[in-house]
Amino acid sequence: FDRLLRNVLAGILPYAGRFKLALSLARLAKPFASLLGSKLAGIINMAPSSLPPAVLPEGAQVFPAAGEAKKRIALLPGCAQKILRPSINEATIRLLTRAGVEVVIAGGLGCCGALSHHLGKDEAARVFAKANIDAWMQEIDNTGLDAIVINAAGCGTEVKDYAYLLKDDLAFGEAAQKISKLSKDISEIIADLELPSSIPTDLPDVIYHDACSLMHGQGITEPPRQQLRKAGFNVVEIPGRHFCCGSAGSYNLLQPEMAGQLKDRRLGGIDGVLSESSAEIIATGNIGCLVQLASGTSTPVVHTVELLDWATGGPCPENLPH
Repeated sequence: FDRLLRNVLAGILPYAGRFKLALSLARLAKPFASLLGSKLAGIINMAPSSLPPAVLPEGAQVFPAAGEAKKRIALLPGCAQKILRPSINEATIRLLTRAGVEVVIAGGLGCCGALSHHLGKDEAARVFAKANIDAWMQEIDNTGLDAIVINAAGCGTEVKDYAYLLKDDLAFGEAAQKISKLSKDISEIIADLELPSSIPTDLPDVIYHDACSLMHGQGITEPPRQQLRKAGFNVVEIPGRHFCCGSAGSYNLLQPEMAGQLKDRRLGGIDGVLSESSAEIIATGNIGCLVQLASGTSTPVVHTVELLDWATGGPCPENLPH
């Protein structure tokens, strides 16, 4: 059963169209979830009640910088993220173009390969990696790229690891090393840019949750906090900042009981902070953490880049009450 489940997930999760269809079917199956066993019931019950509309069209696109372009950066739009929270990519594009960056979405991009890799499908992960490398190398050869920006920490960890994943591949090994070196988390990109001054005058306090893939996978902890503070937010810390929320790629689908325990522990720490501070928002840098935490709290959970976009002239994130 576990092997079958892994095969089914590997055939759905990395493909945006299939994933969207599966979420629609899961919503219909929710009334019958209890009849399907704890593991399947857990997966079905995680499906959101509705999906936000996609704004960005599929395929290759170029978003011009506001004013003179200082850099040309490629964005990985992801697979699950653009279905579950397309506003993250939209906020990323607004923020970067506002700071003088030309943002490119290369044609032919797919899943980064992380979801397949988590499920033990190493060869499938390599196929995804090669397709993305081909797409980015074409951009590099044609017009050039200063960096590849990734706004989902789990994807970023995977792409930065392409050099290792394909180290023995004679055809792709050298290109994989180049792509890994160019790949940056959105917080690393922002650290090198001059963002516009804060526009809102009364920004709420924010609880920051470290995604494991960002803290442990990429060694990035301080830049997101520094950028939130610089934009005008007061950042509130959670005791045990290294604790996992339980999402961990496909872990919450395959191990729902333990993932639930991790989520409860994490939200318990967050609830303690909420009761002792004026914090109103939870921020994180990974779509998996965002969905996992949001499933257990009424406090809005947003991506760090959505807050930075708002603080520098973009719209207020839709799920914030005020």
